[in-house]
Amino acid sequence: DSTAAPVEMRPRLDTPQCSTPSHQSTVEDDFQFVLCEGCQQELPTLKLLTCLHTLCLNCLSENKPVGQCPVCRTAIPQASGIPDMDNLLFINLQARLKVYKKISDGSGPNCSRCRGELAASWCSECEEFLCTKCFEDHQWFFKKRNHEARRVEELRAESAHRFLEDTRKSCNLFCSTPGHASQGHVSSIYCNKCEKALCCICALLDSQHGSFCDIRSETQRRQEELGTMVQELKQKRNGFEATYSVLQDEAARLEQAQREMRELIRERVEHLVQLIRQEEEELLMLVETRQEQGRQELARELQRVEGVLRRMEASERLVEKMNLYATEQEVMDMQPFIKKSLEDLQQLQPVTARDRAQPGDFAKCRARLQAL
Repeated sequence: DSTAAPVEMRPRLDTPQCSTPSHQSTVEDDFQFVLCEGCQQELPTLKLLTCLHTLCLNCLSENKPVGQCPVCRTAIPQASGIPDMDNLLFINLQARLKVYKKISDGSGPNCSRCRGELAASWCSECEEFLCTKCFEDHQWFFKKRNHEARRVEELRAESAHRFLEDTRKSCNLFCSTPGHASQGHVSSIYCNKCEKALCCICALLDSQHGSFCDIRSETQRRQEELGTMVQELKQKRNGFEATYSVLQDEAARLEQAQREMRELIRERVEHLVQLIRQEEEELLMLVETRQEQGRQELARELQRVEGVLRRMEASERLVEKMNLYATEQEVMDMQPFIKKSLEDLQQLQPVTARDRAQPGDFAKCRARLQAL
């Protein structure tokens, strides 16, 4: 073993440096989705709500009213108004984007070990930048492991999308048994019985497990399941969009009716004497009351449908980004939670015009006006 050659290939550090384009503006524009949807800040305290919107702890702590998503007004089950589920996908993407920004900014990062020399390579397994000397020590120390190291110059020439895809592929899924993850037990087996990722040791020695399958097959199945649910929601979304449009038109018609009625009342009342001024005020109040009733009913329905549409948008966006960037660990951790939220969405149905209570007309007001 003392004379064994390192398993991984050493990057060619003597290759001439090439000019690399700046991807900073692309990173800023293309990855806005990893920011908090409330304050638009890059924070490591992102929480995933049941409506699939993502907010940081600061925004949730300041949220009024407590217990509702500030984006779509969906109820937050936790009494504190702080969801239990972390958005692991966005949190980890932020960390990986910070690494990419270090690579693409200026002359490049310094070595993570000696701190003095400029880094020449990046080990995705150790998540460390290494100068030439430290890279040789690293290769010798990990000669029995397959640690992939790449040149910083090569990474700088890549896009952020490519960097995130490569770092996702290099991520391992760890055993779900307590203590095994910290010991580095990598999981390649999924137990269908207990619905957990297992290492080979747990699968062989623990008799309570059974009906195994490959962990990558299970993560692929979960991704496909989420994708199918989103496609079904897209079909249902058309119904909600149609309802939303009808509600908007109805609100406009109600506003127009209110304006016309006010004008009619004023024209008639102006011909009356001072003795019936009190009747004029009563008529106006009646119109305002009916108008406010209708407006409130439509506003509530519009708000509900708008919230559902925003939840659908959030679900489509999240599942799309998981397909692009989620590691297997993130899929295993987040998929059941997201699936439950998508199932809740699938249960919702748009309200048809005949199912809704129609706001009252102005028949009573017209009758009193005619009598006057």
